[in-house]
Amino acid sequence: MSVIRPMQATDMLKFNNINLDIWTETFRINFYLAYLSRWPDLCCIQESSATAEGLSTEWHGHITALSVAPEYCRMGLSRALVLHLEYVSDEMYKGFFVDLYVRCTNSAIKMYEGFGYSVYRRVRKYYGTLGTDKGGRDEEDAFDMRKPLSRDPMRRSVRLNGRDVLVSAQEVS
Repeated sequence: MSVIRPMQATDMLKFNNINLDIWTETFRINFYLAYLSRWPDLCCIQESSATAEGLSTEWHGHITALSVAPEYCRMGLSRALVLHLEYVSDEMYKGFFVDLYVRCTNSAIKMYEGFGYSVYRRVRKYYGTLGTDKGGRDEEDAFDMRKPLSRDPMRRSVRLNGRDVLVSAQEVS
């Protein structure tokens, strides 16, 4: 059984089995500490951190990283974490949508689509712009995936042809 609880800075010392997996895009510790100090109520543990960001109708929750340790896969933890973030983004922060960026080749796209997310746009060479801890610079594209919240009943934050909408990484930074 698992519990979603507030994240503490010392939790970052326990992330190695997740930070070192090749599928999770992770960042340096100062990145997570900045998020934890600015949005402590949006950082929770099973293994997730999130933010609320944007202006006007672009105000939204953002999944920074979502990863579940291998021994806890297939237990519904990813869905529970995403639902928690959606609830906080909707009820507390009154966001219009929740988004995330995922490599176009990542098999997790199907999981997110199952959670109700859709591709809003394809960001060219997105991963070549990040200071990730995976080493080197790649130039793989990302899908910006979004799910509208209750503040967006007309679903303006999503589009049907998102895979066909190409933007540069500089346009989303």
